[in-house]
Amino acid sequence: MSAPADTPPVSPRADVALMEGYHSPQLDVAVRLNTNESPVAPPAAFVTALQAEVAKVEWHRYPDRRAWELRTRIGELHGVGPEQVFAANGSNEVLQTVCLTYGGAGRTAAVFEPTYALHSHISRLTGTTVVTGDRTDDFALDAAEVDRVLAEARPDITFLCSPNNPTGLVEEPELVRHVVATAPGLVVVDEAYGQFAPWSALELLGPDVPLVVTRTFSKTWSMAAARLGYLVGPAWLVAELEKVVLPYHLDALKQAAGRLALDYRPEMEARVASLVEERGRLVAALTDLDVDVWPSGANFVLFRPRQRAGNDVWQALVDRSVLIRNCASWPGLEGCLRVTLGTPAEDDRFLEALQEALS
Repeated sequence: MSAPADTPPVSPRADVALMEGYHSPQLDVAVRLNTNESPVAPPAAFVTALQAEVAKVEWHRYPDRRAWELRTRIGELHGVGPEQVFAANGSNEVLQTVCLTYGGAGRTAAVFEPTYALHSHISRLTGTTVVTGDRTDDFALDAAEVDRVLAEARPDITFLCSPNNPTGLVEEPELVRHVVATAPGLVVVDEAYGQFAPWSALELLGPDVPLVVTRTFSKTWSMAAARLGYLVGPAWLVAELEKVVLPYHLDALKQAAGRLALDYRPEMEARVASLVEERGRLVAALTDLDVDVWPSGANFVLFRPRQRAGNDVWQALVDRSVLIRNCASWPGLEGCLRVTLGTPAEDDRFLEALQEALS
């Protein structure tokens, strides 16, 4: 006889049982601006080229285990060799592999909240103890708080996020350099939105520097459906990650998609430029409404209604078929909401709905 539905026959780890998964609502709405995707598809020529590439895949053979050609192309993009590039199924799997390699039982990861929730979530999933530092009231990193956390916790991994998600803040170069110079372990700078920002921690990389910078194809390359991400770091570190990741983790079609996307760099840069311009227009419009707005170096904007609860405004937007990210209950982000940049028409629809929701 099978066990009752409310009594599972086996139990997960005790710490996993207490966790909540990472979720973003997927609702049937006319305007979806909640997951920081690109509002436009990749070039039609890319799709055509990928369709042709499908015919070349030897489906009865395993893919290139090291994804060497893809890594070579990514390395060329950043001026490094393929031995300095590690690619995986989205930047989240990249982060997971880093935690499996340099975290784990008896090891510690440091995060500075509010920041990307998966930095702490993935750390805990891999058995890594998480220590948390606080940001200032305007969500900036505080040098004294950073020094306190590094000195007291001696973390094996220190996570930074620039532009920071969900606040949009670009970390100051001098402070990132300070963290890299003083952190006792590995520093991970998550640059999922790095192409939208005025500077990159890639310039701080070096053969003897325990620093990696993570990127994704999901945002600026308009390839969220592909789930492809990577990091750039020292060759000795990438070699350690290759020991840990599952064999043949990147399928042949995904490797081809990543290679082909890099043939369309001018189109990607044009998309980024147009979104940066649209970001300025959206921020200017928000400042005319009854909300507090924070500066952003990403493809999203964080804001907080002044007179109405964030939860209520979020629901009012959903009622008007506009979905944004509800951060109102997140620690340090009380009442805040985050909107992804869409097309001008989508952003106009959002602004019109927001005006109605606020009134």
